[in-house]
Amino acid sequence: MTTLPSAVTPSGQGVGPLLRAWREQRRVSQLELALRADSSARHISFIETGRSRPSEEMVLRLAEHLDVPVRERNALLLAAGYAPRFAETPLDDPALDALRAGMEQLIQGYEPYPALVVNAMYNVQAANRGILMLLDGIPEHLLQPPLNAMRLTLHPEGLAPRIRNLREWRGHLLAQMERQIALHRSEPLRALYEEVAAYPVPEQPPGAGEPAEPVPSFALPMQVEHDGRVLSFISSISTFNTPMDVTVAELAIETLLPADPATVKYLQSLLP
Repeated sequence: MTTLPSAVTPSGQGVGPLLRAWREQRRVSQLELALRADSSARHISFIETGRSRPSEEMVLRLAEHLDVPVRERNALLLAAGYAPRFAETPLDDPALDALRAGMEQLIQGYEPYPALVVNAMYNVQAANRGILMLLDGIPEHLLQPPLNAMRLTLHPEGLAPRIRNLREWRGHLLAQMERQIALHRSEPLRALYEEVAAYPVPEQPPGAGEPAEPVPSFALPMQVEHDGRVLSFISSISTFNTPMDVTVAELAIETLLPADPATVKYLQSLLP
């Protein structure tokens, strides 16, 4: 059965202060928001100060123009006195059978290149053989469910010692998490960030960080050692367009595409 998320209105806050906080975070003026939402700056001001109660349609319209995540839109509706609009269906629910099958087919279609599906906490929901190949030799305690992509990558017993350009790649991942924290304002995600940011950075051998071959300048590659070879990947992340379910909205498909011909040749020989 589809379940609704148990969003809770912050103590002492109605919908007005919450909307104001989102507007300020997005650096949008009351006038600009009013123009986007076909309203008036006066009406937006009245909503934010609690002098006017917005309709359910207005809450959703403002949330849309402020790019509020789906989970937080439910919290705004609750704060305004309305029922949540967006369900949070467990990923193993039969209602999402077609979605799961499609994601599995998609990531398998990327083989031999690594691909995986993660949720908002970077917990791995599905992975193909390319990812399993990269995780070969990782200690068992890091592979216990739920597998977490950030822990697996940055833990000193995980992939971190194998990543040749670890400092650059670590900085990229932490910056990515910072953007997600700013977008979602998630305390569990912040706790994960603080955990992985505190991991010690393993010492790397001389020459680490220097590319074995020229790499594309249009994106930062991840250069990772595997069986005595240095593989180079460019990361690409895809999300679902206009999701109407919290679970689906928080899914992301990450693919690691080869950044050089040597990586292509090696993967094709390893995973025919």
